[in-house]
Amino acid sequence: MPATRKILFVCTANLQRSPTAEKLFQGWNGEWEARSAGITPEPGCRTLTQELIDWADVIIAMERLHGSYMNAHFRGCSEKTNILGIPDIYFQNDPELVSELLKKVPPILDKHRMAESVRNSRPRSVWKDSK
Repeated sequence: MPATRKILFVCTANLQRSPTAEKLFQGWNGEWEARSAGITPEPGCRTLTQELIDWADVIIAMERLHGSYMNAHFRGCSEKTNILGIPDIYFQNDPELVSELLKKVPPILDKHRMAESVRNSRPRSVWKDSK
């Protein structure tokens, strides 16, 4: 069984888009554990923290402003953040939102998986001290 990879979805308030993505991609291909958070504190919703940034292998932000916010307030997120460009016009589980997520997210996850496979398949140095 492949190792569990961790994906974090980020939107504004963690009310509509990122929770939809979390539910949709939880357990994706038996490989992905998903969580979601918002950049704005909202009662009853998960707010983005450094702990969540550190937990994630891949971060997917719904809009560019979410990526900019993360880069300004958290460390270690720029190299693992992807921007979807999905505006805040959808309700949770909206069929159009689900369709957009299914179109845009799997290529990002596939790219991450392939990059990880390449990193793990690189030959290890076998040089030994000849003395």
